[in-house]
Amino acid sequence: MNLSNLLSKGNNMEENKEGYELPENLRPILKKAKKLEWITVAYLCTVVVLMYVVMGSSQAMKTAWLEDTLSLLPAIAFLIASHIYDRPRNKTFQYGYHRVFSIAFLTGSVALFSMGAYLCIDSTISLIRHERPTIGTMVFFGEQLWMGWIMIVVLIYSSFPAMLLGFRKMPLAEKLHNKILYTDAEAQKADYMTAFAAIAGILGVGAGFWWADATTALFISVSVIKDGYRNLASAVEDLMDRQPVRISDRKKDRLIDEIATEVASWDWVKDSEVRFREHGQVYFGEVYVIPRQDTVFGSQFEEGVSHIKALHWKIHDVTIMPVSSLKSLRF
Repeated sequence: MNLSNLLSKGNNMEENKEGYELPENLRPILKKAKKLEWITVAYLCTVVVLMYVVMGSSQAMKTAWLEDTLSLLPAIAFLIASHIYDRPRNKTFQYGYHRVFSIAFLTGSVALFSMGAYLCIDSTISLIRHERPTIGTMVFFGEQLWMGWIMIVVLIYSSFPAMLLGFRKMPLAEKLHNKILYTDAEAQKADYMTAFAAIAGILGVGAGFWWADATTALFISVSVIKDGYRNLASAVEDLMDRQPVRISDRKKDRLIDEIATEVASWDWVKDSEVRFREHGQVYFGEVYVIPRQDTVFGSQFEEGVSHIKALHWKIHDVTIMPVSSLKSLRF
């Protein structure tokens, strides 16, 4: 087979028309992640109801309630995406449905950022207008009880189980390379900060500092905006085919360098360049090579694809293309 013919054809990895499946060792991990997300949805529903019942006119409680309501989105988005991502590719979606996780990540990020902006504006207006929240009392077993204490109990309930769920989901998200699951886990791990901030605001109101409530709400909203912007920027960059990054620190995935090293070690390759992008949990990419001789064999390309795929389960779709120059492909 001549190089001139390969320049026009290339060599593509065969796709599985039966649908994508995770490696066998990761399937129990995905199943466990789904179970935890169902638990999260059920738990957050109880939190949302309880907080709505007791929040009264407290701005801090309202902000914490809206944040917990919004926390349902990543869990629901993950459950929906995990039901779709492994569908067989077809004529309409020839690369499969892997990017549904990227879309879920984007949807959750937009919702988080938008809600944070709304809460920030709402809290600022309350401060400017000097709105003074009132926290009443209720009769409990014949005794008069300040509602602030009940709010604090509910806030504690909204934080510690969530924090435990976040710690349980974090390692699963890293193993699955799933950003929507990781974002959900990260937010739940830090949920105690929102609860403690709201508690401080309630205690401030009880001590006579009317501004403590709205100030606390403003602090929470700024935190929500920060997380929302960070996730939104990452989601948009993924959809713009940024090079793959690790979900823990968002630095370049060293796997790409491993692929480049692997290709460079092949004795029939004179020079090469690799580029990959993320499609949800998996990577799609191209390998451009300058062969050492004008005549190369299709079996060499097929073996090359197999070797690259064997490096890691995340490498899902690879194209090896012979070229005469790499000048236009390098930065």
